[in-house]
Amino acid sequence: QVQVGESGGGLVQAGGSLELSCVASGSIFRIVAMGWYRQAPGKQRELVATVNSGGATTYGDSVAGRFTISRDNGANTVYLQMNSLKPEDTAVYYCNVRAYSDYIRHLEVWGQGTLVTVAS
Repeated sequence: QVQVGESGGGLVQAGGSLELSCVASGSIFRIVAMGWYRQAPGKQRELVATVNSGGATTYGDSVAGRFTISRDNGANTVYLQMNSLKPEDTAVYYCNVRAYSDYIRHLEVWGQGTLVTVAS
């Protein structure tokens, strides 16, 4: 099995910064991509940022220019540096991992989510 551990959520003031971390562990042969999605009450889950094993990144329109995703492939870890936070960034942030546990077995695992609250 693959386990996903998230950390870094909390309460911050508008305009502040916060860094989230996600670590994938367990039976991982190769990481395809890791990233972050978020969901606010009454809203659909949306893309925040992803990074693949080659380093290519994707950002949601609402966070581009403010958030930065980075990776440590050797440690199966991804970071999300969030700057200039806004109240509308308040959501549960979920780490997503896509990987192969062997040459042919692909899997997708979601973290439990970490709550980010931005106070106005």
